Amino acid sequence: MRSVWLDLTFENQCVFVAVFGLFGGALANWMIYRFAYFNPRPISPWGPRPDAATPRTFWDRLPVVGWCFLRRESKVHGRGFWIRPLLIELGTAVSLVWLFQFETQSGELLPARMRLAEVLADFTPYANSLFFAHAILFILMVAATFIDFDERIIPDLITIPGTLLGLLFAATLITGAGNGLGTLPFMPTISFLQNGEVAIYRPTTFDAPWFSGNQSWFGERGLVWGLGIWTAWCFALCDRRWSGAILRRRGFQRAVRHFFNGLFHHQFWKILFGLWIVGCGIVASVWGVGEQHWHGLFTALVGLAAGGGAIWSIRIVATWALRIEAMGFGDVTLMAMIGAFVGWQAVLIAFFLSPFAAIAIVLIRYVITSDTQTPYGPYLCAGTMLTIVFWDSVYQDWLRANLLMFGSTLLWLCIAMLGLMAFMLFVWRLIKTALFYR
Repeated sequence: MRSVWLDLTFENQCVFVAVFGLFGGALANWMIYRFAYFNPRPISPWGPRPDAATPRTFWDRLPVVGWCFLRRESKVHGRGFWIRPLLIELGTAVSLVWLFQFETQSGELLPARMRLAEVLADFTPYANSLFFAHAILFILMVAATFIDFDERIIPDLITIPGTLLGLLFAATLITGAGNGLGTLPFMPTISFLQNGEVAIYRPTTFDAPWFSGNQSWFGERGLVWGLGIWTAWCFALCDRRWSGAILRRRGFQRAVRHFFNGLFHHQFWKILFGLWIVGCGIVASVWGVGEQHWHGLFTALVGLAAGGGAIWSIRIVATWALRIEAMGFGDVTLMAMIGAFVGWQAVLIAFFLSPFAAIAIVLIRYVITSDTQTPYGPYLCAGTMLTIVFWDSVYQDWLRANLLMFGSTLLWLCIAMLGLMAFMLFVWRLIKTALFYR
């Protein structure tokens, strides 16, 4: 199948990518209106038809043009309801065609000195698989972004299956490299230049420069960490309700009892428990297979932990310092999903680039809606796309150099910055209370 795809001309590939993008945009629209918690609307032609609407036809279900036919339902859904979903489908198609050209033809993911004809020819199979994973991630992020715009929430129905897809791709998308070895074509690349000549390119996996080549992660140590990350992710999805008020008034034992009662109050815990058991078995099985399959899965698990863990840590610290919920937990699951697709290096870069994306998003949203309150999820998604597009600059020229400079002390530096942030937010809360709440 991969050989048939690579044998197509670039123009024919773009046509297929455009069609894929149109239907991917339609899928995103279906999720936007179907997975909304507070205001699910039967707008999508693929969803339930409202009682006041006329029966829907085959033409209504065609991407883009179908919304022109569905304008007849304006009395039901509101004037101009069809414009945004039409633009989402059209924009998804155009964006994926551009991303396909960017990743598979121009070689922009590689350093400028590596963008030679013979290198790009060898890089093409890798780049096509990389684009496929990024296209899936892009569609999921489109759905998450617009639901977050509408409802200030990111549904688990998007991020949990999305995370599982990222882990699946990591363990299974193995392709042959030019040297006959397997590579992991779903991660951005890291490229080495030696004496001005092209030395090698390979995926950016969980390895950091200071322990690259360490084989201990393929042994029992790696299995323990993999199972630990999977367990922590499943626990994070539970209905956790720690009450500081009960702790202060009733004591530690009552607070712990209330916490565990909340964990098992809803039947969803049974699904999570089953997911945890099955996942542990799969993680152990892939570890038993070893080689590139375990390398890929462990890379995605570390990316999951880095993305979700970074946002979760900030949420805990900021909530404690400000005594209000600082970030939604949907942002945590969103970054865990993104980390499973792109790895820990890219997800951390995306987090640091998200404030820059926020400036443009806030301005555009304010001009369109006059709403200054924009959720954080769209920033994270935009930061992820900026990371993918500017990968050569932000990783090769910046992050990797800093990783080599700071080494393993970088982790302690991040922890120190987290503590500093907690102190600053705590002081700000005291100042705000003294000035405005006397």
